[in-house]
Amino acid sequence: MSKRDLKKYLKELDKEQLEEQLIELYEKFSDVKVYYDFVFNPKEEKLSQEAKLKITNEYFPIKNKRPKLRRSTAQKIIKHYLSLGVDAFVVADIMLHNIEIAQKYAAKREMRYSSFYKSMLNSFEQVVKYSIENGLISEYKKRFFDIKERAFEQRWENKNEFERVLEIFD
Repeated sequence: MSKRDLKKYLKELDKEQLEEQLIELYEKFSDVKVYYDFVFNPKEEKLSQEAKLKITNEYFPIKNKRPKLRRSTAQKIIKHYLSLGVDAFVVADIMLHNIEIAQKYAAKREMRYSSFYKSMLNSFEQVVKYSIENGLISEYKKRFFDIKERAFEQRWENKNEFERVLEIFD
C-alpha cells in the first residue's frame, strides 16, 4: 500500500475507528509501543546513559571476563535512536562515545584486526557528517580533534584518514 492509498483510507475512517486501529497497532507491534512511549515520555538523558553503558560494556564488561568488542551494538543503538527521533545532540554524543571507548580499549590492548580500524573510521566519518548536517560542529569540534590525536598516538593503521576527515575545518 502506498502512502497516498493509506492517507485516502485513513480519511474514510471516523475518529473512533482511527483510535481503535492505533491502539491495536500499539498492542500488536512492539516498535509502535516503543515509539509512543518515547514520544510521550522521551527521557533522553536516561536513554543516553543506557546507551553509553551498553557500549562501554562491550569493551569493559562488568559481568563477563572477556570483552565482546561488538561494534554492531553501538550501530544498532544509534540506528534505533535515529528512528525514534532522539535529539541530534544526544545521538552525536553517543556516536562519539562509541569511538572514544574503543580508543580507550585500544590504548590498553593492541588491536590486530584491520576491520576494527576501518569500522572506527567509518563511525568517525559518520559522526562528523551527522554533526555538520545537524549544526553541531561547534559543540563537538574538540572531541573530533581529540579522537584524531589519539589515533595518531596509538599509531592506528588508518590514522591519516582521520586527519583527512577533519580537513573540512582548514
